[in-house]
Amino acid sequence: MAEVQMTPEASAQALALPTVIRARVGRLRERLTNWPEVSGAKPLSGNLAGHWRLRTGDYRVQFRVEGETVVIEKIGHRDRFYEG
Repeated sequence: MAEVQMTPEASAQALALPTVIRARVGRLRERLTNWPEVSGAKPLSGNLAGHWRLRTGDYRVQFRVEGETVVIEKIGHRDRFYEG
């Protein structure tokens, strides 16, 4: 099982989510403990190569894997997710 951590930025983004979405993101976080056997995870490309994303509805969770640790870096709506 992998350890799942969140960056301070991702924690703040999670707290700002609507309650229903925050619950869905929590379930994604639980699924990430089973890394690498996580369905739906897609590798990112370009300047985000080495990072992955999971989606739940219109929201995305970006993360990277460091050995046995999964680090959630960003959580947000798909409209603004890949900007800056």
